[in-house]
Amino acid sequence: MTSREKDIDTRGESIPVPLTAEVPLTCLARDYSADTLIPLHHHPDRHQLVYAEGGVLVVRAGAGRWVVPGTRALWMPAGMGHQVHCIGLVRMRSLYILPGALPDAPAAPSTVSVTPLLAALIHAAAEVAQPCVADSRDGRLMRLILDELRTLPVLPLHLPEPRDARLRRIGRRLERAPDDASTLQDWAARLDVDVKTIQRLCRRELGMTFGQWRQQARLLRALERLAVGEKVIDVALALGYDSPSAFATMFKRRFGQTPSQFFR
Repeated sequence: MTSREKDIDTRGESIPVPLTAEVPLTCLARDYSADTLIPLHHHPDRHQLVYAEGGVLVVRAGAGRWVVPGTRALWMPAGMGHQVHCIGLVRMRSLYILPGALPDAPAAPSTVSVTPLLAALIHAAAEVAQPCVADSRDGRLMRLILDELRTLPVLPLHLPEPRDARLRRIGRRLERAPDDASTLQDWAARLDVDVKTIQRLCRRELGMTFGQWRQQARLLRALERLAVGEKVIDVALALGYDSPSAFATMFKRRFGQTPSQFFR
């Protein structure tokens, strides 16, 4: 049986994407101009791998925000509402997968690394006419992509968003001004609470300390800016680091690579 799934374009119009049990994966290619906002939507009966061959994606889903530069992708489980903001000109290549084809897929949104092999496979899949025949070169290409999806490592490119109104106020400030150096004591005074209250809320709602939250906000903003060609020194100073070397050290500690290695 065929599942006539839907994708949306920037005008909110539905685009039919055929999926079958025999070929449970398809690829849709779309290009978006800089600063395009794809409104909140969801795909009720399919998983999605959101990948950009060019540009950067900032995705909001559930209680979090993900930054997706090139060579990375975002796994979006079926039924999860999400909004996408395109930073720079974006060449989006989305994979859609019937859930039964990947029963052990992540249940929550996750940023994953895209290997050179998977990138090449996605590029080829975007050229495949749909629907394709299972016992054909195109069908085998889709099955090979499924095999690759089972091995993708998850990356720490997620910024949790709190529910508590006090933390949300801090979060809005971190997003608007990631170079803000306000301390816990500063925020406690502004919010008229004690420091321990903020610490407890951060642990409970974010799973991290206040300092880790602020550092993650800065690093994810750095990814957005570096991915569109800004210089390391400019990004480091704009985000409140004392020097480019201090920024590079923190970047490598968090992501395991220097900025230049990350975007290679």
